Amino acid sequence: MAYSYYVYYRVDRDRAAAAEKAVLQLLDAVKQATGVAGRLLTKRSEPALWMEVYENVRDDAKFESELASAVARLKLPEFLQAETTRRVECFEN
Repeated sequence: MAYSYYVYYRVDRDRAAAAEKAVLQLLDAVKQATGVAGRLLTKRSEPALWMEVYENVRDDAKFESELASAVARLKLPEFLQAETTRRVECFEN
C-alpha cells in the first residue's frame, strides 16, 4: 500500500524567506533519506498558508520518522506564526 502525506501550516510572514529556504532543505533531506520527492505549495489567496505534499510513500514508519527528524533538525516550528503548529494528514492511495 502507498500513502500520501499533506502537511500544512501558517508561516510567519516576516520570516517567509528563511522559512522557504528551510523547507527546501527539508524536502531535500526527506528525499535523500526516503527517496520520496515532496513539493511545496502556497494557498492562492493566503500566501502564509503553506503545504508540503509527499506522494507514493511506501514505508510510512520510516517516512514519518525521517520527516520528524528533519523538521526538528531544521527547527521549522521557529518559522511558524505564533500559536500555530504543523498539521500532518495521511491518506491511503
